[in-house]
Amino acid sequence: MPTPRFTSLEICAGAGGQALGLEQAGFDPLALIDKDPDSCATLRANKEGWNVLKADLLTFDPAEHPYLYDVDLMAAGLPRVRSLTGGKKLPQDLEAHDLLKATIYLAHAVQPRALLIENVADLVESGHLVDLRTFVREELEHLGYELHRAVLDASDFGVPQERKQGFFVALRKEYSGRFQWPEPLVGEAPTVGDVLRASMAARGWPHASDWAARAARPAPTIVGGSRNRGGPDLGQSGSKTAWERLGVNGNSLGESVPAQDFPWPPESEDRKLLPKLTIPQVAVLQAFPPGWELKGNKTSRYCQIGHASPPPVAAAVGRAIAAALGNAGGSSV
Repeated sequence: MPTPRFTSLEICAGAGGQALGLEQAGFDPLALIDKDPDSCATLRANKEGWNVLKADLLTFDPAEHPYLYDVDLMAAGLPRVRSLTGGKKLPQDLEAHDLLKATIYLAHAVQPRALLIENVADLVESGHLVDLRTFVREELEHLGYELHRAVLDASDFGVPQERKQGFFVALRKEYSGRFQWPEPLVGEAPTVGDVLRASMAARGWPHASDWAARAARPAPTIVGGSRNRGGPDLGQSGSKTAWERLGVNGNSLGESVPAQDFPWPPESEDRKLLPKLTIPQVAVLQAFPPGWELKGNKTSRYCQIGHASPPPVAAAVGRAIAAALGNAGGSSV
């Protein structure tokens, strides 16, 4: 029996990590929406058949795209939501809340059979975001959906990175009872050394194997950073310390992997003497396929990677949604 195919609408699609995983799970996107020109260029460069729409979700009108009505799955990889209580409210944090609400309102218009929202773990479990979580649940229940929520760690699904992700999955009641969250894969996650040893040796660095032995665990969470605050790095001080333990200089990203004369071990404990990761290496740690082309300057490309949902996690969740929808809801593509 052929695997059933379903239709999807991807919003805030970014570099396409979630859409790629969902495609592997059986969901063919009718449209992918993002307002960032570099992200749209990335999507078009890698998938000629994808219908990429450069549009702002806050002003997107589905009436202008009637082919999106009654899509099987609407999937959203939204900007990371933070609590707005106390302290200064940054514009990007206000926008993240607005985009989450706009997603729910768009679901009201599009009426998908299933809705997937990926975000930080705090959105699913933190007491600081209970009001926003209640809004999502009440609005979706009013529309006739039942809501499932969970936190999954990417390292449980073959991604070489410890990355906790929060998920909402809402399904119409006739499908909801069949939904089950995916089970973690058996065995340990690949390590940074496992997946980057070959690239570290690509320019003849003789110490690549020694470096890989030190990098014998999954990566810390890759953070996307901000296009508004300068060049890319691997996070704040705590994250950089974790990278240092793996033998990586997290202060910035490199232009190339170590050359043959790069020293090892460094003559001091200064992390600045450790090798830096390149953009393609960070993409590997986010489980993008080899050759996935990213558009834009270095900061933009790094942001696209860091904000993406690793494709294997999206594929696992997508397969669970597809199993719940079964043949009854699938649309032939």
